[in-house]
Amino acid sequence: MQVTAWPGWAQHIRKIELEPDEELRVASKGRIYLRNGIRSEFRVVEFNPYSNWKWVGPFLWLTVHYDHRFDAEGPNASRLTWIIDAEGLGVSILGRLFAKVYRSSMEKAIPRFVAEMATANRGPSSTYKSGRKIQKN
Repeated sequence: MQVTAWPGWAQHIRKIELEPDEELRVASKGRIYLRNGIRSEFRVVEFNPYSNWKWVGPFLWLTVHYDHRFDAEGPNASRLTWIIDAEGLGVSILGRLFAKVYRSSMEKAIPRFVAEMATANRGPSSTYKSGRKIQKN
């Protein structure tokens, strides 16, 4: 799935631009535009296909690290884990607010992501389980 297609399931995102092209890799850079008007730049600092990838970018005066982890839990199941870490002035206060807003966005986005992956794979239906687990029945 192309990063620029994320707004289809992550509806808090209005648009994503990725350079030098739409293929995610170490040193990719991009801009993310949220529907609430906030925009931020990011760069990919780690990319391990089928395992994880990380990007780093500013949010207000904080530096935010996003780690996207994928763990196989059987032939037709994966656990997706998003780990968000931040540093900078006021992180103890803004971090909690950011986490609350981000969690709310992801709780809406993840079921749409699961549905999109099931459609793309044209396989058995996928279900969303608490704990951010994708499982095919």
